[in-house]
Amino acid sequence: MEEYGKILLIAMPFFLFLIIIERTYGYFKGINHTPMMDSISSISSGMTNAVKDALGLSIAIISYQWMVTHLAILHIEATVLTYIIAFFVIDFYGYWSHRWAHQINFFWNKHAIHHSSEEFNLACALRQPISSFVNLFTFLLLPAAVLGIPSKVIAILLPLHLFLQFWYHTRYIGKLGFLEKFMVTPSHHRVHHAINPEYMDKNHGQIFIFWDQWFGTFQEELDSVPPVFGITRPAHTWNPIRINFQHLWLMIKDAYHAENWKDKFTIWFKPTGWRPKDFDKKYPVAKITDVYRFDKYGHQHSELLKYWSVVQLFVTLGLISYLFSTIAIIGLPNIFVYGLFVFLSVYSYTELMDTRKFSIFWEGLRFIFSLGIIYYFGDWFGMSELVPFSNGVLIAYFTLSLVMSLYFVLVEFNKNQKPLSYHQQ
Repeated sequence: MEEYGKILLIAMPFFLFLIIIERTYGYFKGINHTPMMDSISSISSGMTNAVKDALGLSIAIISYQWMVTHLAILHIEATVLTYIIAFFVIDFYGYWSHRWAHQINFFWNKHAIHHSSEEFNLACALRQPISSFVNLFTFLLLPAAVLGIPSKVIAILLPLHLFLQFWYHTRYIGKLGFLEKFMVTPSHHRVHHAINPEYMDKNHGQIFIFWDQWFGTFQEELDSVPPVFGITRPAHTWNPIRINFQHLWLMIKDAYHAENWKDKFTIWFKPTGWRPKDFDKKYPVAKITDVYRFDKYGHQHSELLKYWSVVQLFVTLGLISYLFSTIAIIGLPNIFVYGLFVFLSVYSYTELMDTRKFSIFWEGLRFIFSLGIIYYFGDWFGMSELVPFSNGVLIAYFTLSLVMSLYFVLVEFNKNQKPLSYHQQ
C-alpha cells in the first residue's frame, strides 16, 4: 500500500499538469475538446480508482507469485532482457483482458467507465474502474510465470504499463507515420473509443498494435469517418461511482425480469449489450441509434457551479495526497475510514454537478462524517502535527461546502434550466 501510494504521489501531479497543458493548447487553438465538467468527472474517477488500488481493495483469484512457485520451469534473474520479456507478456495479457472486457457482458461493467466520456482527451484516460474487485485474468501472465520471471519485475512493470497508456488519449495528435505500424497511437485509440459502426470493438492493444493486427481486431482511423465518442447506452451523469455500476444494475434487473431460467444464467456471459428477447420494448433503455445525431449530456451550469466543482476537485486531491503520503502512519483500519470519506466526497460533489437536489443529503452526510472524524481522532488523521491550525481550516471548509450545496439546491436549481449542447459548456 505504502509503495503504491508513493508512486501515485508522483504520477498524479504529472498527469494533472499534462491535462492542463492539453486544455491550454485547445484554448489557444480555439478547439475545446476538454469541457470542464467532463474533465472534473474524469479526474474524480481517477481519484476513486487510485484510492481503491492504494487501499488494496482488489484480489486476484490466482496470484502471480503462486503461479511462479508452482509452475515455473526456469528461474531467471531480473536482467534488462527479463524486463523486456515481461513487458511483452504484460501487453499480451492487457490485450486479451481488454478485448474480453468489450466482448463479454459481465466484464463490460468494469470497463464501461473508461468509455463513458463523450469526449476524448487526456482526462478521460483517468476514467478507471472501482467495480473490479476481483482480477480473473492473472492466468494470462502464465508465460511469464513458466519462465520464472520474478514477481517483483511484474509488480514494477504493471503500473508503468498502465501509466504509458495515458498519452495517447488526445485528439490533438494526428497520425505518427512509422509508429502506426507497431505502437498504439492516438489515432489507433480514437478508433477504439469511437461508437461509429466502422470502429466498434477494434484496436484493443494497449502498447503494441500488432496484437490487433494478428488477431483480427485492427481498424485504421479513416479520414471519411470522424470518430464519435462515448458509449451507446449513455451514462447521463457526471458521477463516476454511478457509472461504475450502471451496466451491472441493468444486468441484475434483466436477470430478475427474465422468464427463461437459461437467460437468467447466460445473460452474464453473452456478448456485451445482449438482453433477452423483446426486452428493449418491455424494459426500454436509452440507446444511441444514430451516432451522428444525438444530444450529448449536459446541463445549464452556472459559472459559479463550474468553479465550485473545480474547488471541490482540488481540495479532494489535496486530501488524497495527504492520505497517500501518510498511509503507513494512519494505518489500519483508519485508512479505510479515510477511503470511505473520499468516496463520499466524490459522490457528493458529482451529484451536485448533475444538479440533483438530493445531493444535499450526501453533502449533509459528508459534513457529519467529517466532524465525527475530527471529534473522534482529535484532528484530521494526525494532520495537526504538520499544520497547527488544520482543524479550524478543515471545519471552515466543510461548513462552506455544506452552505454552498444548500445555495445551489435551494436557489440555483429552482431556476428554470434548459438542457443545452454539451459543447456549450
